Amino acid sequence: MQTVAIIPARGGSKGLERKNIHPVAGKPLLAWSVLQALDSSHVDRVFVTTDDPAIAEVARAYGAEVIDRPEHISGDKATSESALLHALEEIAARHGAEPETVVFLQATSPLRKPGDIDRAIEVFRREAADSLISVTRADDLTIWEQRGSDWNSVNFDYRNRGMRQDRPSQYIENGSIYLFTPSVLRDFGNRIGQKLSVYPMEFWQTWEIDTIEEVDLVEYYMTKKGLAQSGQAASET
Repeated sequence: MQTVAIIPARGGSKGLERKNIHPVAGKPLLAWSVLQALDSSHVDRVFVTTDDPAIAEVARAYGAEVIDRPEHISGDKATSESALLHALEEIAARHGAEPETVVFLQATSPLRKPGDIDRAIEVFRREAADSLISVTRADDLTIWEQRGSDWNSVNFDYRNRGMRQDRPSQYIENGSIYLFTPSVLRDFGNRIGQKLSVYPMEFWQTWEIDTIEEVDLVEYYMTKKGLAQSGQAASET
C-alpha cells in the first residue's frame, strides 16, 4: 500500500445531529468522501475510522474498510491526529506495513472536483513534501479580531488599505484535503511537518457542513458544479 485515504467520522456531533450520515444530494454525507477517494487512481485503499455502528455500515456499503475507534479517542475533545495515529496502527497490524502516504479527508468537506485528490497527490510527490494542505485564495477577505474592548485589523492595515490587487495573496486552509507521511504524524503529533506543499482549490469548495443551513448550500454547489452526477458515476463503477 503506497497511499491510503483515512476518513475520520465519529458518531457525536453538536451542530447537526448524525452529521456524518445526514442525507446530502441523495447520499449520506460520508459517502461522498468515500466515493471520491475510491475514484482516485493514486489511492490504494480507503479506510473510515469511527466509533459508530451506523457510520460503519454506511462506510462498508460504499466500499470503505472500517477501523473501530476506541471510546477514549472518540469524544468532543479527541483530536483528528489521535484517530489518525490509531488508524495507522490498525492498518499496520492488519496488513503488515504502514503506507508511504496518508490522504486525510474530512467527511464534512465533500466539495471536491473529480481529480482533486489525484492532483494533490501529484503535487505532494513532485515537490517531495512531507505534508500538504488544500487552500483557498482569500484576497477579498479583510479580517478583524477583538482583544478585550479593542478591534484590530489582522490581514490588512485599515489605516492604509490600498488597492486589493496590490495586497500580498493570502490563503485559507480549507480542510478538504491533507497529505502527510506517517513519520510526520508520529514525530510531530501533527498533520503538518517540515516541508509543506499546498494544493489550491476554488473558493466555493471551501464550504463544509456543520449545520443544517450548510446542507442546502453544499447541495446547491454539488448540483451546480455537476459533482452529484460524478459521484453517482463513481458509485456505479
